[in-house]
Amino acid sequence: MPSNIEIKAVLTNRAAAEATAARLSDAGPETIHQEDFFFSSNGARLKLRVLAPDYGELIRYERADIADPRRSRYLVARTPDPQVLLEILTATLGRTGVVRKTRTLYFAGQTRIHIDQVAGLGDFLELEVVLQPEQSDADGKTIAAALLSDFGIDKEQLIGKAYVDLLARQLGQGTLGTD
Repeated sequence: MPSNIEIKAVLTNRAAAEATAARLSDAGPETIHQEDFFFSSNGARLKLRVLAPDYGELIRYERADIADPRRSRYLVARTPDPQVLLEILTATLGRTGVVRKTRTLYFAGQTRIHIDQVAGLGDFLELEVVLQPEQSDADGKTIAAALLSDFGIDKEQLIGKAYVDLLARQLGQGTLGTD
């Protein structure tokens, strides 16, 4: 199963983060509008990411909810018919949340740098260090820590929860998607 080392932080200065990402990146930026629909799932999160009327990705991932760089294991299945898949998953599993965001994506080596504006939450930095088969978690965490330093991210800015959980907490619904 593919995996990466992931970390997320609240951004206090989006413009500075974008300048840093542009300086560090090999490619980008690419602006992506996403709707992530979450479903009931045991032992992992399951979401359908709708990127266009004719393109979506069903993503299952396992990740600890800790505010440090952590391993995320994932599987992705692409679909040309996300609306029908959304109806099937909603009727079968039940929808537990929706996250709408605009993601500015940069690539720096093996790291995907996301600068996200999440509806109802604000701006965030997310790093995904895509691990190569020969790399350890420690290798990925070293890369993530160096990038966090480049962005000037303090430990207090790090968050361990998924956006869907932060939105649920804001709405007074508790944690969703990990039952």
